[in-house]
Amino acid sequence: MSGRYSAARTSLRTAAIMLGFTVVFTALMASSYEATRPAIQASLQEAQMRLIDEVLPPGSYDNALLEDVVHLGPTAAIGVDEGGRVWRARRGGTPAALVLEAAATDGYAGRIGVVVAVGADGMLSGVRVVSHKETPGLGDYIDPKKDRNKASPWIGQFAGVSWRDVDTAQWTVKKDGGVFDYHTGATISARAVARIVGRTVAFAMERRDALFAATSGSTLQGNQP
Repeated sequence: MSGRYSAARTSLRTAAIMLGFTVVFTALMASSYEATRPAIQASLQEAQMRLIDEVLPPGSYDNALLEDVVHLGPTAAIGVDEGGRVWRARRGGTPAALVLEAAATDGYAGRIGVVVAVGADGMLSGVRVVSHKETPGLGDYIDPKKDRNKASPWIGQFAGVSWRDVDTAQWTVKKDGGVFDYHTGATISARAVARIVGRTVAFAMERRDALFAATSGSTLQGNQP
């Protein structure tokens, strides 16, 4: 009987020690997270700004861009089925440009995430591919970091193209009757990017007033007309 009592007491003591370790470890983790959260947040914001600076000239706006953002609910038109973000650039309080997250769902290897910057007048200032699984050395030239032509990367041809000058059907590669170049033997990736850029520009211009007027931090239902 005493042996069973001793064993039970040992088990309880062990459980209490383990619980104590768990509580202390959890507290330490929480404290560490709170201490590092500002640095992590600052690092994320720096990465966001570096990306935006690649598609939108810093001198073209004077507002705090990362704070002037609206969220989109699921928006099939630009491929963000789980929602996305739109940053609003302004100069002197006047709408200057929109930077939108979008995604092509018809890449050779699936989803291709992009960021598109379009001026309030409908002119593109830049496009960047932010995620993809296209074939290395073949279709991945859509990403300027992997494009062998560093002097004139493929993605650069979108800068300066105006929504007003390109018909909706021409937002594709030249092989399909569009206006954009592509690499022979690797058409699918380029076609997917060109088409999603066209749809994103169209969406931005059709919803421009609502996007600029929305309260910062609010969510718009992108699938609504």
